Amino acid sequence: MWRREANTVVRRVPPLPEQTTAPFAIVAGLRIPSVPTEWSPHAHPLHELVWVRGGTLTSRVRDRVFTVSTGHGLWMPAGTTHGGRVTAGARFYEAFFAPDRAPFAFEEPRAIEMTPLLESLLNHLSRTDLDAAARARAESVVYDVLQPSERQFALQLPGDARIDVIAEALLDDPADCRSLEEWARLLGISDRTVTRAFRQATGLSFAQWRQALRVHRALALLSEGLDVTTVSEVLGYAQPSTFIASFRKVVGTTPGAFSASAGSAPGNVRNSVSPVRDS
Repeated sequence: MWRREANTVVRRVPPLPEQTTAPFAIVAGLRIPSVPTEWSPHAHPLHELVWVRGGTLTSRVRDRVFTVSTGHGLWMPAGTTHGGRVTAGARFYEAFFAPDRAPFAFEEPRAIEMTPLLESLLNHLSRTDLDAAARARAESVVYDVLQPSERQFALQLPGDARIDVIAEALLDDPADCRSLEEWARLLGISDRTVTRAFRQATGLSFAQWRQALRVHRALALLSEGLDVTTVSEVLGYAQPSTFIASFRKVVGTTPGAFSASAGSAPGNVRNSVSPVRDS
């Protein structure tokens, strides 16, 4: 995915909560990584829903990169191999769903709208002292209110050998400003070939795809507390105004408004269990 920060801790997937072996349909929990944390590619036998408060989660699933920030979550179907990364200090929540007890399940990874009601219900289900009737009532409402987000924040990677080197270079350094013509010369192919390959593989032109990639990266940088001007410079924009216009086009709001909403979001949903703090 993105270039790994120097102090990133890479972890293997943690063991599933003990309660997943009990007759629970949904098990929820919380951990707070104190440093940027990355999980190696792995899969779970259960459906998984992860979301963050006060940070950003990025996950790569095959040929797509998902970026979810405060107010959104990511549904991962059981058996789907994925890797993930979360920014330092983010409140990282997770819930696991037993496939044989779920009345429905999304067959592909999906961004989920984390409404206050959904978060409160999942937080309620993190308790281990609920009786069977109370748990069943809460679980049934979770399935009623769990809905995909209007914006999926999924970046389609090309998966085309002719242009994959461009995609990987930009993932490593979104500020790389080489033009389509420069890339074509470097790869020994025509401009038209690069343009056609991006359109066929991603549905976007080269310029549109690079713009979308930079906005994905901006979501994480803004969540880490960087100001708009700094993010603009890090991502290679000549002017902050250009970055603001690009961000608004993809996300539907300005970077400043996004930062304000992320900072004031009701992320401190009361927890009935103690968080696990990764160090």
